[in-house]
Amino acid sequence: MLDDRAKTLLKALVERYIADGQPVGSRTLSKASGLELSPATIRNVMADLEELGLIASPHTSAGRIPTARGYRLFVDTLLTAKPGMPREAGSFESQLLPDQPQRVIANAAQLLSSLSSFVGVVTSPRKTAVFHHIEFLRLGERRVLVIMVSPDGDVQNRLVFTAQDLSQSDLTEASNRLNAHYAGLSLDVVRDRLRSEVDQLRGEIAKLMSAAVDVGQQGLQEHEPMIISGERNLLTVQDFSHDMGSLRRMFDLFEQKTQLMRLLDVSSRAEGVRIYIGGESQVVPVEELSIVSAPYEVDGEVVGTLGVIGPTRMAYDRMIEIVDITSRMVSNALSQK
Repeated sequence: MLDDRAKTLLKALVERYIADGQPVGSRTLSKASGLELSPATIRNVMADLEELGLIASPHTSAGRIPTARGYRLFVDTLLTAKPGMPREAGSFESQLLPDQPQRVIANAAQLLSSLSSFVGVVTSPRKTAVFHHIEFLRLGERRVLVIMVSPDGDVQNRLVFTAQDLSQSDLTEASNRLNAHYAGLSLDVVRDRLRSEVDQLRGEIAKLMSAAVDVGQQGLQEHEPMIISGERNLLTVQDFSHDMGSLRRMFDLFEQKTQLMRLLDVSSRAEGVRIYIGGESQVVPVEELSIVSAPYEVDGEVVGTLGVIGPTRMAYDRMIEIVDITSRMVSNALSQK
């Protein structure tokens, strides 16, 4: 447990280090904290904080910097977030129109990156293999375009080759039958029903309808599970500019995505904004990174997660504000009918 004086000094030290990126000495800390304490008293408190593992002393400086544990105490108990929308966010809200969910997700990732100057990441809404409407369009002899629309408006197009030439009326009959009897069902259910009804259908029509189911499932498999925007922003971050090893580990994280998806999936099961700090556990695989994330909803149901990835030395109050407002804007956009 820290007394109020120690908390005030730790808060001032973290805020000063976030702002300047330089180790904080006792004289600077005395001015930043607003406490009328002697340099000797401040040095004693800093020694106590260091013994608790909350701050550390780099070899090249007499000043101190926060540790992962120090950042955690800061964000959990000392940080005062400023509610409200960042001024820049208003101009982006019009880009989150609900015409196509995937476009909303891509724009949200760009918004997070632009507002934070770091990396924006958004997991795509969890999708089920269901179709809302299907059309077959004859393009030429034995060539058919399959157009499948999902319940949320995503469109999949595939060219299918048939063994026999089918007229447009044949194709219209097939699409009408699918739309009338199978729309809204999962593709697995549709496939099972088609197997049981194959005797009632002309051979080519049955094959075409099975091909349509394959189109929907292929589209689901090709669906991008995560959008990442602004990775190059980290190249300009002072904390990483001289550490190629850290940069490589970060870009491996973005490229492979598996660990990042696992982390954001955990975040989607929690309410509100969550902060993960590199170095405090194995949760964040890169020690120099922190992730500020929040789930987003469609009609009150959590369907994905978004967040900002940046250095541990980030303005957490601003990142919380950016992530929170973007989460609410995305939820609003995707919930509009």
